[in-house]
Amino acid sequence: MFGINKKFETEIDINGKIYPINMAFNNIMDFLEIMDNPELTDMEKIHYGLYQLLGEIPDLQPENLLKVFDEIVANFIREEKIEVPVDLTGNPMPVKKEKPVQCLKFDAPLIFVSFKQAYNIDLIAEQDKLDWRLFKIYLQELPDDSRLKQIIQIRVQKLPSGKHASKERERLSKLKRIYALPDED
Repeated sequence: MFGINKKFETEIDINGKIYPINMAFNNIMDFLEIMDNPELTDMEKIHYGLYQLLGEIPDLQPENLLKVFDEIVANFIREEKIEVPVDLTGNPMPVKKEKPVQCLKFDAPLIFVSFKQAYNIDLIAEQDKLDWRLFKIYLQELPDDSRLKQIIQIRVQKLPSGKHASKERERLSKLKRIYALPDED
């Protein structure tokens, strides 16, 4: 949880050895690309991911590496708890996956411009400096007049209906095609 009265944690204790975690936003984005790589096995993702974050792979059994990996992701990268709804017997219920409205990789130019516009932050100059958790807060709280927020608004806006809305529907449909996120495979 974010608090302005505390510094971010950037270390993890693994069997008595303290490992610094590279929490720079660009490093975490590289980590997320590793996690999204369909050519890697789950164990390769864990190894490459831990190396990306810690600069080394702790000498642990695979099941313990998985625990460390999960702990880092839950406590340092994701931070928000994901609640899975259950039925009356305690079985997980299906969850409708919402369509994303932004993509860090695809929207990178918009993110760069929006950070510069809103906060006068040059994300290239801030590589290896700006913490991922601050980056996420800045990104989430971009003002509505930032370029990224304007594009997101186009992406989520419903097409108008009614017989007098055809020109607006056509205009918005064109904008939605221009600013659509690429389809995921």
